[in-house]
Amino acid sequence: MATIGERASLKILREKSFGLYLDGGALGEVLLPRREMPAQWDLGGMVDVFIYHDSEDRPVATLKQPKAMPGQFARLQVVELTPVGAFLDWGLPKDLLVPFREQKTRLEVGRFCLVYVRIDEVSGRIIATTRLARHLDLTPHTWCEGDAVDLILYGKSALGYKAIINGSHSGLLFANEVFQKMQPGECVKGYIAAVRPDGKIDLSLHPPGRARVSDLEGRILAELAARGGFWALGDSSSAAEIHAELGVSKRTFKQATGALLRKRQITLADNGMRLVP
Repeated sequence: MATIGERASLKILREKSFGLYLDGGALGEVLLPRREMPAQWDLGGMVDVFIYHDSEDRPVATLKQPKAMPGQFARLQVVELTPVGAFLDWGLPKDLLVPFREQKTRLEVGRFCLVYVRIDEVSGRIIATTRLARHLDLTPHTWCEGDAVDLILYGKSALGYKAIINGSHSGLLFANEVFQKMQPGECVKGYIAAVRPDGKIDLSLHPPGRARVSDLEGRILAELAARGGFWALGDSSSAAEIHAELGVSKRTFKQATGALLRKRQITLADNGMRLVP
């Protein structure tokens, strides 16, 4: 079944000088422009396409996959400003419109912005919006502490960074847990640090608790091996040095080196640590 904003396998009906006409069912005949035609095809055969509207609001097909599908968040670049809104590069011949009413702040050509892609209820066209909060999932989630998740940063507060979790819910990365510069729209791997009684989610860039220390232990051992068995980093190193090298707090670093000492995998000295043969 052919639906605007989705991929579908459609039957090839006939060829014209400007492309192939496909059976779009309720959408009628859908044009696959000649520049989009596959290298090999047959009348009556099937072709997998994405369906959207062309500049004249007619259903049109493409073999390409857009950078974001309806129902997804994505960081896209502004390529044009017009009297009806801003247009974004989403990987298809016709750029994606962000109407003025859907812009939380005015967009600028050349800048990237985080948007939610959706079908407009009135026109039926695919559009994007920077008004993200209204499209976050507010239903109960099933994540537990320690779960690995994909994060998209979408804002900053006094407490830290707001992030979209696995493309649906919202959570918070506390500022004192982040040791690197981060920008809205940035995609990072993260973890569920805690789920509060009210359902709000605390996030971390590192595995929480013991898992975080175990991960750091492996990184330290790998780095020691790569450095020939000695690393000039230890208990006497400053918190800034430790963060610059490993991106963690001195407290977490000492937990990991303490565990490696107890396992007799390293030795510590004033000038650094050494791998036990």
